[in-house]
Amino acid sequence: MELYDAMRTTFAARSYTGEPVPDEVIYRILDNARFAPSGGNRQGWHVVVVRDAGARDTLADLAVPAAKRYTAQIAAGQSPWNSVEPVAAAPEEIERTVPPSRLTETFREASVVLVVCVDLRLVASTDQYLERVGVISGASIYPFVWNLLMAARHEGYGGTITTLAIAQEGKIKDLLGVPENVAVCAVVPLGRPVKQLTKLRRGPVEGFTVRERWGGDPLPPPGGAS
Repeated sequence: MELYDAMRTTFAARSYTGEPVPDEVIYRILDNARFAPSGGNRQGWHVVVVRDAGARDTLADLAVPAAKRYTAQIAAGQSPWNSVEPVAAAPEEIERTVPPSRLTETFREASVVLVVCVDLRLVASTDQYLERVGVISGASIYPFVWNLLMAARHEGYGGTITTLAIAQEGKIKDLLGVPENVAVCAVVPLGRPVKQLTKLRRGPVEGFTVRERWGGDPLPPPGGAS
C-alpha cells in the first residue's frame, strides 16, 4: 500500500468480523512498527499480546468508569477528560451514565488486544517539572503505536488507540504483571474491520497551522495567496 494511502485510510476500527489475527501477522506488524523513532533510539516499548477472553473481559470492565465520565462530559458540552477545565458533570451523574458499547465492548469483540507499554527509565520526560499534565514522554512511544496501526492497515486489519482503561492503570498492571517502572500507554484492539473506511473527515491544514507565531496568518494551500 502506498504510504499516503495508508495515512489517509487508517481509521479507528472498533467493529470486527471475528476473523482471527494470526501470530505471524502480529509479528510482521510489530517487526515493521519497531522502526518508529524514540528518544535516544532507546526503544523503551513493550507489548503484551492478550488473547485470553477473561483478560479481555477485564480490560473492557476497567474501561467502564472512564467511559462513563467521557460520555457524561460530552453530554455536558465538554471535551472529555481534558486537564484544563473542571468536570461539569456531578459524580452521581457520571455514575448513572451508560457509555456507548463501542468504548468498552471492543476489547471483547476484537480477535486480540495489544497492550502497549513504555519503560519510564528510558524516556526523557523534559516537561516533568512544568505545572501541567506531562505529554512529552509520549514522543517516545506513540509513533510506535501509530506505526503499528498503519502496518495493521497494510495487512488488511484495523484497530484503534484506546486509553480509557488506563485510568485504572494499577489494575491493568496487576492483571498483566507489568512492572512499577513501566507505564501503560495504549490498549489496542485488533481485528478484521467489518467495514474499511476510505474517506476520513479531518480539518484542513490552514485550520491548524499558522506562520511565525500563535495567531499568525494561516499556512495557505498550494496555489493560495502568500
